[in-house]
Amino acid sequence: MLSAVAKRLEAQELIARAALALVAMAPVAAAAQTLPPAAAIAADPLVRARATALIPVLAGKPGYDALFAPSFQQAVPQPRFAALAETMRTSLGMPRTVERFEPIGRWGATIVIGYDRGAATVRLMLQPAAPHAVTGLLVTGTTLGGDTAAAVQADVAALPGAAQLGVYALDGSTPTAVFEVDGARPAPLGSAFKLWVLAEAARQVAAGERRWDDVVPVGTPSLPSGILQGWPAGTPVTIQTLATLMISISDNTATDTLLTRLGRAKVDAMAARFGGRGPVLTTREAFVIKSDPALIAAWAKGDAEQRRALLSAQAQRIATAPIDPMMFSGGPLANDSVEWFAAPRDMARLLATLRDAGPVVRGILSVNRGVDPMTAARFDYVGFKGGSEPGVIALDVLAQAKTGRWYVVSGSWHRTDAAVDEATFLPLVTRALALVAQ
Repeated sequence: MLSAVAKRLEAQELIARAALALVAMAPVAAAAQTLPPAAAIAADPLVRARATALIPVLAGKPGYDALFAPSFQQAVPQPRFAALAETMRTSLGMPRTVERFEPIGRWGATIVIGYDRGAATVRLMLQPAAPHAVTGLLVTGTTLGGDTAAAVQADVAALPGAAQLGVYALDGSTPTAVFEVDGARPAPLGSAFKLWVLAEAARQVAAGERRWDDVVPVGTPSLPSGILQGWPAGTPVTIQTLATLMISISDNTATDTLLTRLGRAKVDAMAARFGGRGPVLTTREAFVIKSDPALIAAWAKGDAEQRRALLSAQAQRIATAPIDPMMFSGGPLANDSVEWFAAPRDMARLLATLRDAGPVVRGILSVNRGVDPMTAARFDYVGFKGGSEPGVIALDVLAQAKTGRWYVVSGSWHRTDAAVDEATFLPLVTRALALVAQ
């Protein structure tokens, strides 16, 4: 028999997995990024009609074959969909109505479906060609009626591996924990380490050492995520462009270019202020080290000076070695050593500093808000950075409530023995944000 916590966690995970066919929603191996919403374009009336038709299907009535495109049916066969819809009903009650509707271009929308005991935020996509069947359906968040901080904490603590989550109020210079699970223990950050780089860029601009419009050449390409790895070598870009790409789409080449230009020693010092340990790896350095078991072992056992010596000795190889884009296909790879680490409390202090770094920095953080539009609409401001690789997911949100009060939600989940799933963890962060919004 499952415990009550385990049952609730299983329900949350299955709800999050209720659809897996939506394209470009969860690039987990890259950076746990959720692309910003498309510019406001009126949805075709058929999108709302399909959203309405989804309600009885989720309620267990006929209509699956007519509603979903063959590609979706292949990815999520009817028996599996029916089982997942039943799991949602077990947790949330019966689906009743489309409570909110926000277009995503002409053929998509984010909708909130009201259930008896809560609601589900769903991203819906239709095929542009007739008969305009549903090709994508992704549950991006759920809200349980009567949800509590204790329930969120219990669900985080029940995750396999190691998981942390902290909710912090930014009323002064030191964040105050509203609630947290293991908030003081350092954990892998994935691409969330790029917040250190942003903070050092902001410091140098504030000190007059650089300007946001300084132009620099694009450096040595890294693996995606991002776009700059495919640009001509030496393409001139501004510091602000690099920072924006680094945060909004987690561009690895932009990150490495900016980190190198700012100076590793200065980025190391910034990271140390917020719980990090130097030397702070570039993404390319991390990929090259992770690709060689001998380098992994040397890095894992080395202190800071030994690691700096390793990077110096391997500099030529790191700069020129081809990187296998399939290197993570076997699962978690040295995510307990060749990584970047900080605790949720450290990330809360970092985001508090970035909040106060000026409008450019707040604008960069908010290009990609990281949460579904309905959740974001409950706040006056949302900034975000995520990070992931197999076995690691980290999500850091800076939000200003309608009351004017600022909060940070910082969470991470990692395993060395298996992958972790964004679709399981993101709803927990969304639930924490919903509690803050209330």
